[in-house]
Amino acid sequence: MSSRNIALILAFLAALIYGVSFTIAKEVMPLYIKPYGFILLRVIGATLLFWLISFFAKKEKIERQDYFRICLAALFGASLNMLTFFKGLSLTTPISASVIMLTTPILVLVLSTLILKEKVTILKIIGIFIGLTGAFFLIVYGQDMASGKNTILGNLLVFVNASIYSLYLIIVKRLTDKYHPLTLVKWIYSFGLLIVLPFGLSELQEIQWQQIPINIYWKIAFIVIFTTFLTYLFNLFALTKLKPTTLSVFIYLQPVIATVYALITKSDTLNMVKIIATLLIFTGVYIVTMTNRNKQIK
Repeated sequence: MSSRNIALILAFLAALIYGVSFTIAKEVMPLYIKPYGFILLRVIGATLLFWLISFFAKKEKIERQDYFRICLAALFGASLNMLTFFKGLSLTTPISASVIMLTTPILVLVLSTLILKEKVTILKIIGIFIGLTGAFFLIVYGQDMASGKNTILGNLLVFVNASIYSLYLIIVKRLTDKYHPLTLVKWIYSFGLLIVLPFGLSELQEIQWQQIPINIYWKIAFIVIFTTFLTYLFNLFALTKLKPTTLSVFIYLQPVIATVYALITKSDTLNMVKIIATLLIFTGVYIVTMTNRNKQIK
């Protein structure tokens, strides 16, 4: 099997894990653990695991000029994105959050245009407009029929997370061309831990561990080991063989998986707002990605 096919499989597995994680994380917070406390717990656990397995990998020295880029990757990929996403998910619903995350490929293109000076076409602009219209439609009008506490703010925070994560994909790509994924991820999470520590320390100390049911402990372990540890490894390995725009396309699977899992577990429901928003975002993403594909063929 080629390395590219392995990268595609890893990207698919990451999307599968992320898809079910919307509902699993929602079942843990904010009832048992508040969002920022959960993030700190997640980053601590993942950081320890990354450092543990790094002892079995080839040792690499980070060049001094790359530490700033690693710090930026930590800021956008292992701290701010989690802070906005988990806080947003605690206020909205799993399906709404997964639909908004569909905007990532569009945002990657927008940021690639601004940062990497990629050429903008009329068709791309149309796709971006349609996709972002769907996102804002869900953010603004998803309140009425949703069961979240403050769905508008929650959806907005998830959209901010998608923007931040898109920037992370662009920043970290140059580093994946230079360093082994294990080397990168242990340092990204180490710096990320320092950033989230002041946000989550007080909420982590508030956790009433003796009142948490056994099944919730398993869900916490799933988020730490699978959603954080394995998915970041999978995505970094995939990014060594795939472009950021290609990797971001796998996010299409997340709302499908998240919706099916949420409906099976009865943790969320479908309504016309979510369906219309999903169709608009899918249309926008399709136009954008087809434009890129046609450009690559030529």
